[in-house]
Amino acid sequence: MTQNKTNIQSYITIQNNEIVLNGTSVFKIEPTDFADFSKQVYRNFEMQYPKFFKMDALSKLAFLGSELLLSPITSNEEENNIALVLANKSSSLDTDVKYQESILDKENYFPSPAVFVYTLPNICLGEISIRHQLKSENSFFIFDAFNTEFMSNYSNILLNTNKADTVLCGWVEFFNDSYKAFLCTISKEENTNYKNETINTLYNK
Repeated sequence: MTQNKTNIQSYITIQNNEIVLNGTSVFKIEPTDFADFSKQVYRNFEMQYPKFFKMDALSKLAFLGSELLLSPITSNEEENNIALVLANKSSSLDTDVKYQESILDKENYFPSPAVFVYTLPNICLGEISIRHQLKSENSFFIFDAFNTEFMSNYSNILLNTNKADTVLCGWVEFFNDSYKAFLCTISKEENTNYKNETINTLYNK
């Protein structure tokens, strides 16, 4: 397999009530919980996707980051060959706990199908795929910490085997209202903006 050079095209970090897009803070508010923060982000960027409000917190976090990176490069007219490769530490534990609480009390047993559907971490991949009409490769991995070398190598393989034209790659961690998302788009397209950067250096900025 011929290894062609791949390049980071754009990146986004969401944490501590702030969004940094390509190194520039584009949204920041006073400390609040994630539910309020996510609503304010949605409204500030005038997103139009009512299903957003039914998502669990992990999917909302992934959705917000992907929306700001993918909307400028996706098309409704043609197929978007964009692979999704995400990872986190807590899987869907935040939602799992909420669902467990709903079935714990035999006297007050009200399991919620709307919550249950989000008890898998890769559901966020489905939400992004539906939003951007993606039918390409997608994978969700669980690591104790963001394994940037693995994620970079995996993304490069997808690009160099022509499984994708672009890869949305990153870390989406949410548990107990503590959160961090780091997402980047990678492709074989020339881009010198981040020629001295790697996923690891951008993640740790």
